[in-house]
Amino acid sequence: MPAQPRIYHITHVDNLPSIIQAGGLWSDAKMMGQGGPAASIGFNHIKQRRLRLPVKCHPGDYVGDYVPFYFCPRSIMLYVIHCGNQPELTYREGQEPIVHLEADLREVVSWADSQGRRWAFSLSNAGAAYTEFRNRLDHLDEINWEAVAATDFRDPVVKDSKQAEFLVHEFFPWWLVRRVGVRSQKIYYRASQALASAQHRPLLEVIPSWYY
Repeated sequence: MPAQPRIYHITHVDNLPSIIQAGGLWSDAKMMGQGGPAASIGFNHIKQRRLRLPVKCHPGDYVGDYVPFYFCPRSIMLYVIHCGNQPELTYREGQEPIVHLEADLREVVSWADSQGRRWAFSLSNAGAAYTEFRNRLDHLDEINWEAVAATDFRDPVVKDSKQAEFLVHEFFPWWLVRRVGVRSQKIYYRASQALASAQHRPLLEVIPSWYY
């Protein structure tokens, strides 16, 4: 397990202005009520399913009520976006315009606890009915960290464990984003334009190793 775990949310660069204007990220349930993001990059049928999947450590809550993060950049979802061969995925621009929003897990938990905001993490894909959830930091070692860090995820067990998620109930504040990673100078420029008007400006970097 990393000494200072980081968490990562991926979104389209065109969504940055509205995220900054809103002061942070809203859950899918809240975003759907607001008409959705400027650019959607996920599977609509999975988003709908997550609205009905319970977060078992917080009775009455559903996965879609939470803002989702992975424990690594270069996620399997990004690979799916990069390949662009899933008929259910309507997004077809590839990985180039996707940005990574990085935050410090322990800083996020400290903020959430201070605000009474619920959080949890899954040991595998939170969009699967069988996944297990935890809401205590001393259970972080139950995550398969080797799988999270793996670059070869052909093994089904590795693939499932790599998709472990960290979840924050309803809203995640922009000021907790510590770094924005992009694939190219072209997207760096577009992201920098969005960040120009932000009161909080996280570090913006071109990080090709976070991409396929």
